[in-house]
Amino acid sequence: MDVNAAVAAAAAIAGVLTGVIAMLAFRWSERDQKRPTRTSLHTDPVLPPGVDTVLSVLGSSAVVLDESDAVVKASSAAYALGLVRGGKLAVEPMLQMARDTRRDGEIRQVELDLPRRGTGRGEALAVSARVAPLGSRLVLLLVEDLTEARRIEAVRRDFVANVSHELKTPVGALSLLSEAVMDASDDPEAVERFAGRMQIEATRLTNLVQELIDLSRVQNDDPLEDAEPVRVDELVAEAIDRCRHQAGAKQITMAAGGTADLHVWGHRGQIAAALGNLVENAVNYSPARTRVGIAARRVSVTGGDMIELAVTDQGIGISDKDKERIFERFYRVDPARSRATGGTGLGLAIVKHVAASHGGEVTVWSSEGQGSTFTLRLPEAGVARDRATDHPSDLDEEDGRPDGTTTVSFPYEPLPAPEVLP
Repeated sequence: MDVNAAVAAAAAIAGVLTGVIAMLAFRWSERDQKRPTRTSLHTDPVLPPGVDTVLSVLGSSAVVLDESDAVVKASSAAYALGLVRGGKLAVEPMLQMARDTRRDGEIRQVELDLPRRGTGRGEALAVSARVAPLGSRLVLLLVEDLTEARRIEAVRRDFVANVSHELKTPVGALSLLSEAVMDASDDPEAVERFAGRMQIEATRLTNLVQELIDLSRVQNDDPLEDAEPVRVDELVAEAIDRCRHQAGAKQITMAAGGTADLHVWGHRGQIAAALGNLVENAVNYSPARTRVGIAARRVSVTGGDMIELAVTDQGIGISDKDKERIFERFYRVDPARSRATGGTGLGLAIVKHVAASHGGEVTVWSSEGQGSTFTLRLPEAGVARDRATDHPSDLDEEDGRPDGTTTVSFPYEPLPAPEVLP
């Protein structure tokens, strides 16, 4: 009996010990499961409170990296720039910056030139990258796209350089001619000849300064503040009258035609200057005894009717490589002829800005040796108030011609002219 009691007591004690051990093991396992592991630190990172909201409203491209360089958070702009691919930061210099910052906690910034993705062009994407620690485990990368800012700065530098060069030429000529006049004071014929040259250079300088003022005005002023309905017939007559002397000297016939009684909406002075520049270029770049035509018509496009003013000449034409640059400031297709005619290279740049600020566009068709047609397209009065914007609409269309020439927009010959102006 005593033996049986001892066995039962021992079994009871063993059962109690087994239960205690099992309970302790369960508690230990439960606590161990709640403990963060190295794997969980890498696979389930958490952004500090409020960071996600801030990143979503930033204009910069933002990328957050964890300890293993995996992307925790990336903005849509970062994907668009090609910074993030397959959950990893794809730009090695930025990745190295992030690792260095994670190691020593120092904020770093650098400017880089990155290749563009999917364009097939050699243009570089200029960016500014800034890396900073975010908490104890994460790193924040902010990237600013500087491409447009650099382009504008390059245009500004080129503009200043070109203005300096263009102003220096007539000023230097006037200085030399004045010295020549002084040295030839006892020769009336030489004085008269040099004085005539001085008048030509002074006129060129005056035109350059005036066109610089006009270009600055059309770039900075809002033409729609003083917009009004403008009769196209009056604009055409004014442009023809402006070039009547030059055309007469070269025996060039100027013809006006097209649809009558049309009106455009905008700043009368700016539109008149733009059309006048087109007609003046047509006369200057046309050989003697040829024809310059100006035609107007109404065309229907999405958003309302537009008025087209087409200026056609039978001049030297424009090559394909020049057509891409003719609207740049100071660019000349034929520099020698431009200087001979007093051209500054600003006329078409002014036309472009006037068209853009009025919600229209200017296009060109040209073939070398066959002449050119410049088409100024502006909103028609009455439907233009809601249409005009700060940028030209994208209405250009490539059109191949059987003779192998290239059309930017569509070719359009002026309609038969009802009258020929001498």
